[in-house]
Amino acid sequence: MMRWAAAREEEVKNEYSRYKVFGQLPRLQDGGFELYQSNTILRYLGRKYGVAGSNEQEKTIAEMVNDGVEDLRMKYYKFLFLENEENKDKYLEELSNQLGYFEKILSKNANGTKFLVGNGITYADYHLVDTLQCNLDVSPTCLSAFPLLSAYLERILKRPKLSEYLKSDGRKRRPITPKHK
Repeated sequence: MMRWAAAREEEVKNEYSRYKVFGQLPRLQDGGFELYQSNTILRYLGRKYGVAGSNEQEKTIAEMVNDGVEDLRMKYYKFLFLENEENKDKYLEELSNQLGYFEKILSKNANGTKFLVGNGITYADYHLVDTLQCNLDVSPTCLSAFPLLSAYLERILKRPKLSEYLKSDGRKRRPITPKHK
């Protein structure tokens, strides 16, 4: 039985490796079209579903902001996977600086009462919301000095379809690493 399980595990790994262009997931399959890389997938879906910005300027700003969100997410991953609890204070200080940038971006668009870019939600908003939720898991008070970001997150999370999805079985919160349960 153990040999079968080990052989099956190897078979699954080999099956996945056929699909991993850059040696990692995620993978999006849209009909016969395949994409890899999280942010490429995010931008593609944003354009496909009309949440990439309403004109070229907004689209470009959404890309820029999304790149900033990705920088924040990479720092979060580094903290989770490479750092230890002793460095948490340093990470939270850096997080506070990064969150300040997003607070400023929000303040420049309808005084922080709408979205990151323009009058409609973009994929950059969804990316930031997910990243903020991840950071709230590390530090539940990380947004306390950022009233616009706090209100923004609350506003986005109240969107009916997003709220429904976040409560669904399809999107249960799972531990990211064994040490962050």
